[in-house]
Amino acid sequence: MLPALHMVAAARPNLPKLAALWHALAEAPPICAPILLHTGQHHDAAMFGDLLEDLALPAPAIALGVSGGTHAELTGRTMMACEAAWQRDRPALVVVAGDVDGALAAGLAARKLGIPVAHLEAGLRCDDADMPEEINRRALDAISDILWAPDEATAARLRAAGHGGVCAVGNAMVDSLLRHLPAARARPLPEGLSPGAYGIVTLHRPANVDQAPVLRALIAAVEAAAVAMPLAWPLHPRTRARMERFGLVPPRGVRMMPPLRYLDFLALMAHARLVATDSGGVQEEAAALGLPCLTLRPSTERPATLAAGGNQLVTPAQLAEAMRHPPGRAAAIPLWDGCAGARMRAHLAEVLGW
Repeated sequence: MLPALHMVAAARPNLPKLAALWHALAEAPPICAPILLHTGQHHDAAMFGDLLEDLALPAPAIALGVSGGTHAELTGRTMMACEAAWQRDRPALVVVAGDVDGALAAGLAARKLGIPVAHLEAGLRCDDADMPEEINRRALDAISDILWAPDEATAARLRAAGHGGVCAVGNAMVDSLLRHLPAARARPLPEGLSPGAYGIVTLHRPANVDQAPVLRALIAAVEAAAVAMPLAWPLHPRTRARMERFGLVPPRGVRMMPPLRYLDFLALMAHARLVATDSGGVQEEAAALGLPCLTLRPSTERPATLAAGGNQLVTPAQLAEAMRHPPGRAAAIPLWDGCAGARMRAHLAEVLGW
């Protein structure tokens, strides 16, 4: 019997990363039995269900249904649900991706049961000690047995900090992007948008949307930037809820959209002139597409995108001017080549003897 490998998906950004490993395992001689486990942190069709279909992933074999609450509540309830699931059906290895609360909870629950943990996308750091994701990613790296880093520099930093089990595998998000880009390019753009003639905005980080004055300033900045070029803004559910709570209206002159399916958003990016975002995943995808990226944060855990030249950190006050003079096309980033899944599979076979 093949050893069971549980792949933990908590939130939408986890799925394109896990899909890289899933397809690499499925398209080569079997070394384990991969099983998708969904904690429930993102659970509606717009944020999770449609993404499974777009990424050609199966419905999760295990669905814990844990969502909502504070950071502590969500983490605690997810830990308890994972523990109960793994006491009934113990895997040989648990893979957690990214840095959301559900990922940390699953990693903690597995290690406390003595189950080895692999952290996919290990070593990311923005050095903002107050960011919830930074807390989660540091904690996950501390307890994981296998640390899959997106590039050699990140892997070297992990080793220098004393971590074992480190392997630079590349960027799993890029695997999924390259796999599905032809299908995305074939999809029509929303009516009124012309290839190369618009920019994209995405905002969802708590530091940007959870305080009324900050979000108000960002909306004003986006409205001012829309003078430079037409903008499309797929609105994250968190951001929409905060705008409604604070009584804020959408920026004038901006095409507001509901959350988009993975392939539809990839199509939107593939034909855009630039993107302004606070999303780590969007920064990576923009770099892979050669799309100029303006990151509305004071720091980023994806420094490779800055070094490649296609990403620029900006404040709200700088946004309009940066849109008029955006960064150029990013240089190719080593290991961001669509082979991260294959490298993860090879590393599993090497270190675990599968």
